[in-house]
Amino acid sequence: MADGFRSRFATARESPGFLLWRVTHAWQRAVRDTLAEVDLTHVQFVLLASLAWLGRAGATVTQVEVARHAGIDRMMTSQVVRGLESRGLLQRPPHPDDRRARALALTEAGRARVAEALPRVEAADAAFFAPAGGDLPRLVEVLARLAAAQPGE
Repeated sequence: MADGFRSRFATARESPGFLLWRVTHAWQRAVRDTLAEVDLTHVQFVLLASLAWLGRAGATVTQVEVARHAGIDRMMTSQVVRGLESRGLLQRPPHPDDRRARALALTEAGRARVAEALPRVEAADAAFFAPAGGDLPRLVEVLARLAAAQPGE
């Protein structure tokens, strides 16, 4: 090319990275709009939902475990957790087995907020991913493989 721009793709829409960028931002916008209805940011929801998933069987869950499950760095997790705690959506009691760690636990208000938000997010996901049709299970399989290949998984 005369302008020095060279790509192995004939068009940007052939690039998996570009497509992922566009799809990710469109999906985040849809989820953000849905979560605004229940006064949560996407990061807040992901951390609360991760805590709910990890604590389902009554297990003690640490902040590090929630951060790892959500794929969110520890510093951001710490900041968001403090905000959620100040809003009364979770508590940070001492860990029963590790004096250095704090456990995380949803409060009643936090459980209620997750219960209110989760069906909305799942409905937004269903609408967003509907164009995948019968390919959705394969898409989920490929996304799971990509997620598992990332550091920290």
